[in-house]
Amino acid sequence: MRINHHSIGIFRLVVTILILGMGPISLLTSCKKEKKAIIGSFSDPKEVPSLSTFDVNTLISDSGVTRYRIQAKEWRVFDKADEPYWYFPQGIFVEKFDSTFNTESFILSDTAIFYNKLQLWKLRGDVRIENMQDERFFTEEIYWNQQKRSIYSDSAIHIERADRIIEGVGFVSNEAMTQYTIRHTTGIFPINQSKNDEKSNKPSTSRSPRNNAKKYAPQK
Repeated sequence: MRINHHSIGIFRLVVTILILGMGPISLLTSCKKEKKAIIGSFSDPKEVPSLSTFDVNTLISDSGVTRYRIQAKEWRVFDKADEPYWYFPQGIFVEKFDSTFNTESFILSDTAIFYNKLQLWKLRGDVRIENMQDERFFTEEIYWNQQKRSIYSDSAIHIERADRIIEGVGFVSNEAMTQYTIRHTTGIFPINQSKNDEKSNKPSTSRSPRNNAKKYAPQK
């Protein structure tokens, strides 16, 4: 996830350092009602954020196409660290869009770290993911490698599908969470078919994945 310098010009030297190696990804919309704080001189600048931003609601593009929406209560930039990174201490909500701007999947977690050079996300806590097939994934830690366009975890994983619940340890998937493999399956539990039949006879109340995603978005 990369942000070009044209979109955040007001931060000048601090943000320029952040974006020098960030390439074609650009910030499309700025944060709403942001509160920003630039940290001054400290004994070890590697250990303090050079920039803190609050109430983030941002669209991100990749090669001119909108691909992601990020919402977060707080965004800290550590661009002077040995391995520059962004830190979201109060959680993060990320929507991934397809080419027609429909929500392809979303990820929600209690905390998140993004390593700029590696293009790698580390999401921890109550991590929840949902895809276009209305499948839901729950785990305590997951990694998202944007260079390889893959999502993976070594932690326990709980998956809820329309016909079954799957549990296991270790997980690898594509970015859209539509093609995935569980490394070690510990249980498969069929959903009660009679309940499914009853639901099928009732008027449809299913929600689109986009609405499902928004249900879990952080509330201000």
